[in-house]
This record gives sequence, C-alpha cells and structure tokens, in this order.
Amino acid sequence: MAAVLTVAPVSADTLRLLTWNGYAPEDVIEMFEAETGHTVEVTSSNNEEMIAKLRATGGGGFDLAQPSQDRIAGPQQEFGIYKPIDLSKIDTALFIPSMLEATKANTTVDGEVYGLPHIWGTSGLVLDTVKAGSVQDYTDLCNDDVAGKVSYRLKRPTLIGFAYAMGMDPFAAYGDEAAYTEIMEKVEAKLIECKPNVKTYWGGGDELIGLVNSGEVVASMAWDTGGWKLNAENPDITFVAPASGALGWIDTFVLPAKGKADDAAYAWINFVMQPEIAAMITAAAGNFTASLGADAFADDTLKAQFQDSFPPEAIDNIKWYPPVPAGLETIEGGVLDRVKAAN
Repeated sequence: MAAVLTVAPVSADTLRLLTWNGYAPEDVIEMFEAETGHTVEVTSSNNEEMIAKLRATGGGGFDLAQPSQDRIAGPQQEFGIYKPIDLSKIDTALFIPSMLEATKANTTVDGEVYGLPHIWGTSGLVLDTVKAGSVQDYTDLCNDDVAGKVSYRLKRPTLIGFAYAMGMDPFAAYGDEAAYTEIMEKVEAKLIECKPNVKTYWGGGDELIGLVNSGEVVASMAWDTGGWKLNAENPDITFVAPASGALGWIDTFVLPAKGKADDAAYAWINFVMQPEIAAMITAAAGNFTASLGADAFADDTLKAQFQDSFPPEAIDNIKWYPPVPAGLETIEGGVLDRVKAAN
C-alpha cells in the first residue's frame, strides 16, 4: 500500500498574502497581528507571477492576492482561480466611492464581484506650470507655445489619453474592433500632426526626469509619482490631472479560489483601509490607496502635492483601465509604428 502524504493544514489564523513590495509594511503587519491575533505571511510578487502561481494551484496556496484590476475578469473566466467577494464582510464606507464602484464593475463575472480597490496611481500631465500654462489636456501638448519642448511615450496611454481629449471614449469601444480602429485612426492622424512639437519620445522615467529638470521639456505625459518627485526639486513643476481625466490603474484585493483563511483576509482588508493605516502603506509603497480620507494622514509634502493635483472632481474623473480584449494590441501597435515612422 502506498504511503499517504499528509500535509499539516494551514491555521485559519494565518493569512498567506500574495502582494507587491511595499504593500504590507512590517509596522502595519505588527499592528494587525496585535489587534486581531492573526499572523501574516507575505510573498512578494507581480501581476504575471501572481497569475502563474494561482493557475498552477487552481487558486491554492494563498488567502489574499493583489493583482491589478485588469487581471481579474479574464483569468477568472479562463481558469477559475478566484472566489467572489462577500461584500457584507467589507466596511465599504472606508473606500473612495468612485474607485470602489469602478473596481466592482471591472471585476464582475457572472454577476459576482471578485475585486476591491487598494493601491492606485495615474498617468496624466507633468508640466512646468510657468512655461506650459496653456496645457490643460493631452492634446494641448500640440499647442504652438510648447513646440519642440514636449515629450510622451509611444505607448497605449498616449493613444488612450489623446482619444479622450479629442472627445471620444476608447474604453467604451473596447468590445468593438471596428469602432476602436476608427478611434485609433483619428488619434494616429493627430499624433502625426503633433509630431513637430515633440522633443523626443521618452522611454524610461529617469530619462524624462532629466529632460524636464534641464528645461528641454516643459510639458509631458507621465505618472503622478514622477511629477511629485520633480515637484520636490522645483515647485514650478508638478503633476496635473488632465481636463478629460487622468488614466488610472488599481491594484486590488482578491480571494484565491482555494484560500483557507477568508476571515483573516476580510479582517486585513478592513484593517488596512482605515485612513491612518492606509497612510502608513502610502509611505511604504509610494502610491495612494482607495481609502477615503487617507491623504489627510500622509506626509505633509506628499499630502499637499496630492491635494493640489487631485481635487475631488479630478479623482471622480479618472478613467480606469479595464481588461484589454484580444486584438486591440495589434491595432495599437500598427498605429504606434506608423506614428514613429511618419516624417
């Protein structure tokens, strides 16, 4: 008779957390363990690794994971690696309402919600507000007064941002290749027309920071944290949420399908979404959370930068990235190649 391999069950009091670096700082874990009696085991990861680990086990090995919201509906439909969120066990009043609703909508599969928002960030405009005062939206990067001093990446966010600034809704067209192609053709024409304004298409964040610090670039598309980093060195430079809306990503909370400590997972979510605790996570991760009012507890400099860049109406106007349907990357790749090659 073959020997039976017995595996000691993981205590329901142990929360096995699969997350990003900085999202579960040691001081927060210690406070949570002291308050709840649960223990926390952290495995640091990224989107690709999280999905791979959960696929390999059919959703086992962890009790709470934190993929980006565009990595939930597709993998759930294909692999069944998550379980639905029981919203009755969540203190939803702790969340910024617009972020909670957007994440619920983007992570709903067959009528069940699978994700809640946690850490978020955006791309928008990083400007020298003295030298690029006319730039209020993405398409203003084509204005004459900033000619030759503009930079952005030849990547999806530029296509999406320009589409919104041109009065179109690219995310609404995600399910319709013909409609999306039509939008991208208009964006392509605009980006080719705008090409003489571009000093260079930046590749990495350090490159852009150098261009802005030197004054070669006065207006660009970039991330909020990059703008705030520059602002710390030069008060004239900062991140501005565009009139048509910043483009936002959210890393979420999801329950792996075979998690064994749901109670500990819900306790962790409700604990870390408290404003004072969320501010501690912002200090460690560098990005803000979806905790309502947590910005008030942030470091004074970061709080001032955040509140200046994101008045409440700008937060509610963020365009959150939904899952990308098959076929769209090919359309976008063709547009970006043609813009790059254009004279």
